[in-house]
Amino acid sequence: MSFDSRIVARAANTLRQDIVKMLTAAGSGHPGGSLSAADILATIYFGDILRYRPDQPDWPGRDRFILSKGHAAPVLYATLARAGYFPLDELATLRQLGSRLQGHPDMRKLPGVEVSTGSLGQGLSISSGFALGLAEAWREAECPAPGPQRVFTLLGDGELDEGQVWEAAMFAAARHLDNLVAIVDNNGLQIDGHLEEVLDLGDISAKFEAFGWQVFSCDGNDVGQVHAALLEAIATTAKPAVVLAHTIKGKGVSFMEDQCGWHGKAPSQEQCAKACQELEDANGE
Repeated sequence: MSFDSRIVARAANTLRQDIVKMLTAAGSGHPGGSLSAADILATIYFGDILRYRPDQPDWPGRDRFILSKGHAAPVLYATLARAGYFPLDELATLRQLGSRLQGHPDMRKLPGVEVSTGSLGQGLSISSGFALGLAEAWREAECPAPGPQRVFTLLGDGELDEGQVWEAAMFAAARHLDNLVAIVDNNGLQIDGHLEEVLDLGDISAKFEAFGWQVFSCDGNDVGQVHAALLEAIATTAKPAVVLAHTIKGKGVSFMEDQCGWHGKAPSQEQCAKACQELEDANGE
């Protein structure tokens, strides 16, 4: 499968429509950070980046994707459904009693979910452990092609306030985990407001570089730029790589964009209709 930016961009907007609809049906959830990450997940899953087999969720040769910012579960669920892991109509059961689609991903319930996440700050540690184990298994097997499976993890920029993230960053660099790629959904907002107002992270790129990582930056809402940055990250050797994806919270829905109030609030039926129309219009361009 070759990369086609138009197809992947349309897929991202389809994911956004899924997100808005499922949150409206649920009456709760996190739209802002799910919408900002749609282009990232669409590129990873539908842009020939991640090796996976929906009909074999536990295929040993698969790469791993870990959603560290687990509250953005709607974008992961929409992606997995569109990729063929489970029926699309199940998206409408988000957060309902008995549903496999809980408020945060549960690896025991849903195929394609590698790790149960939700407590922020833990995803990079888990991903580092996965990457180390996969690399060691590859070496023990005398390095068969095409190389060790890769681990991709998506973090929120507000999540970088967690100290555990930087412990994991030190570990990954010390172990030269070049099969590990972190992506930061850098939308500049967290639940209480703008990052610099809540707890200023300063120069995120310089921080990761100081911790021994190779850093790439891109417009995280431009699938072509995301794809190019991920290819560079994958090609990195002897150290882990991070892609700082500069995004807009609530991307694609005009009244949600760059508004922290939409971090964890579901749209009404009227707002859902308006949002879906905007997204359909964008897909029609």
